[in-house]
Amino acid sequence: MTGDTPLYDVATIGNYTKDTVVTPAGTRQVDGGGVRYAAFAAAGLGCRVAAITRLATEDSHVVEDFKTSGVDVFPVITPESTLMRLEYPTTNLDERILSVAATAGAFTVDQVRPVTARSYLISASIRGEVPNEVVGELRATGATIALDVQGFIRIRRPDGRLEHAPWPGARDVLSQVDIVKADAVEAESLTGESDPKTAAYALAEHGPREVVVTHREGLLVLAGGESHEARFHPERIVGRSGRGDTCLGSYTAARLGVPPEEAIVWAAAVTSLKMESDGPFHRDISAVIDLIQRKYGLALAPPVPVSATTGARNTGA
Repeated sequence: MTGDTPLYDVATIGNYTKDTVVTPAGTRQVDGGGVRYAAFAAAGLGCRVAAITRLATEDSHVVEDFKTSGVDVFPVITPESTLMRLEYPTTNLDERILSVAATAGAFTVDQVRPVTARSYLISASIRGEVPNEVVGELRATGATIALDVQGFIRIRRPDGRLEHAPWPGARDVLSQVDIVKADAVEAESLTGESDPKTAAYALAEHGPREVVVTHREGLLVLAGGESHEARFHPERIVGRSGRGDTCLGSYTAARLGVPPEEAIVWAAAVTSLKMESDGPFHRDISAVIDLIQRKYGLALAPPVPVSATTGARNTGA
């Protein structure tokens, strides 16, 4: 990939989503999209971050939000933004009904080619948003590729409901991926295994070097044949949406500087703090360090990678 843009630590790719969140407590509008949650999480850990996204002109405030938070954004203006509805019928925030009224469409190779990064993180919402040829283009760069399976197993029914469907090209895509993330339900849908660790081993057979499985209590990482686990420790849960995206964004960022057994702790801590409010992660890294000391009993130095602009070798994933 060429161009005049700098070398980023992490580049996130996915459509912005205009979310309507419905809970027993009421209905609210939230700026969403895995691309936002992942980008803000990576930036919060000190990375130089780019976001490649698609959205309507009427939602251009999101572009300014990225910029204000230190994320360089490469927007593609589309007739409509992706309109997502997330219904939580009970107080169990892992039980939800997703539907999409409109989409911002699919990315092309030309839209990702100008951005050069050490890690690319694919955060699509539904199948077709990031075509296989885009994954192949990113793989050809030699950078680390992280991918959330939600954007490949979710399909949109005629009534707008999202549902999990068999993914015929799973092995072809996952064989090109270094880090793959799924939540426990998605992992079971792909592998038939209800146990997160067993499902992680099954996903690893498709080729990714590292597998991240999130669930209600925390996350599991399988890397180098070894599994690691970390629990979430939010004081309260206000913002369930974006939990997995935040996990993958912070894990991918941390892996640029630290091994899996440390990166999982950073991911769990960042995600815990994110869930305490709506929207993406906005806390200072000192809050993450404090939480890690209090809840995980560890004194970790910030996993800030050596600046990509120095041309330093990537020693992470």
